[in-house]
Amino acid sequence: MAKEVTNRAENYSQWYNDLALKADLAEQSAVRGCMVIKPYGYAIWEKMQGILDGMFKQTGVQNAYFPLFIPKSFFSREAEHVAGFAKECAVVTHHRLMNDPNGGGVVVDPDAKLEEELIVRPTSETIIWNTYKNWITSWRDLPVLCNQWCNVVRWEMRTRLFLRTAEFLWQEGHTAHATAEEAQAKAEEMVQVYARFAREVMALPVIVGHKSPNERFAGALDTLTIEAMMQDGKALQAGTSHFLGQNFAKSFDVQFANKDGKQEYVWATSWGVSTRLMGALIMAHGDDNGLVLPPKLAPIQVVMVPIFRTEEEMNAVLDKMHAIKKELEAMGHSVRIDERDTLRPGFKFAEWELKGVPVRLAMGARDLAAGTVEVARRDTLTKETMSLDGIAAHIDGLLEDIQQNIYDKAEAFRDGNIEKCDSWEEFKEKIKTGKFLLCHWDGTTETEQAIKDETKATIRCIPVDTCVCKEEGKCIYSGKPSGQRVVFAISY
Repeated sequence: MAKEVTNRAENYSQWYNDLALKADLAEQSAVRGCMVIKPYGYAIWEKMQGILDGMFKQTGVQNAYFPLFIPKSFFSREAEHVAGFAKECAVVTHHRLMNDPNGGGVVVDPDAKLEEELIVRPTSETIIWNTYKNWITSWRDLPVLCNQWCNVVRWEMRTRLFLRTAEFLWQEGHTAHATAEEAQAKAEEMVQVYARFAREVMALPVIVGHKSPNERFAGALDTLTIEAMMQDGKALQAGTSHFLGQNFAKSFDVQFANKDGKQEYVWATSWGVSTRLMGALIMAHGDDNGLVLPPKLAPIQVVMVPIFRTEEEMNAVLDKMHAIKKELEAMGHSVRIDERDTLRPGFKFAEWELKGVPVRLAMGARDLAAGTVEVARRDTLTKETMSLDGIAAHIDGLLEDIQQNIYDKAEAFRDGNIEKCDSWEEFKEKIKTGKFLLCHWDGTTETEQAIKDETKATIRCIPVDTCVCKEEGKCIYSGKPSGQRVVFAISY
């Protein structure tokens, strides 16, 4: 049978690792803290990338590419930014190796020291704003709407596949605007793009909101976020969009002549999602049998398993399956016929369940004679025998139903684990059980830090489109006045 997966209830962390490894999404690499994304996992990321890329371009964003290496001096120009990333930076000091004259193998050539050390990009604000200085001189040059798909390096000490690795893949958008209002509007537009992608493509219900000052991106005036609940009740920050104000423009002297000919500093945003979304996909939807993939992101949406005893039966069944495959592909669906003749059907069923394929068809000679086929749904683990007449149209509709059902199930789980809380003693107990708690907060970083120190819970967001609770109350911790509730949770 296919590889076994740890039960979620027994060990959620091990269950997650099992799915990432055994469903052939990724594996650990020879480099500590880095991962190899395997073809099946990368196919999912490619789908994410392709859909998001199209959504970005609909907003006027264009793709570009900027260097992997950033001069160290660039980081010192924006104090908050360097403070936020200093502990995670990988630094290049030399540019050449040599054979050890003492016979110790290969060593760094001491004469190849760089004049200025280079940071391996943890994020690209500094190198991009240094570049924008050459692009922007007049209001006619604005807005600049750029995005890049790339890898970044943040030297994490504790890593987990997809969720936190020393190197990961992402996209980072960086836009420049003539006014604060335009930049803020862009930051808000892009977080809503992420929310729409999460909900409509990933089948992932998310809460959109502002980060507290303590949780903002280093150097940002405002950070917007989409927060999702995983099946253990913990929060996962799935994407962020930042209003950077004029901080980076001032640090890199990016000014433009306005319509009156006066010099002004440019206003900025940045926004990004990463392969962390792969982790969200596993943890939000997976079950004890493996992955459960929303059809819109499944590399294989329909798998067909032929059942036969003789070569004649095999050929007849495969002929019918190829005809169905052709029809489904004409509708835009990805289909695979599992023709491997060295594996039993039961093994194949378990393997495709593990990999989360939304729909599985099984057909033998008797089915063919009766004009029927067995149709199994991955989301509900149910199956039924159906007529072959109109089967492609039925599966087309079934895939839409599965997409919606996966979302509805995740939303029901999240909504069943969100509640208001007004007692500090109750808070300390409930936060351990895996919940989003809607609580009043006095707005101070001191209170937020004290709550984090005592419970590990953080303010995930000040919600703007879900769980909005604008009401008078008293802070859960300090008892001081508060005008609205915020979302507290323990996060990844």
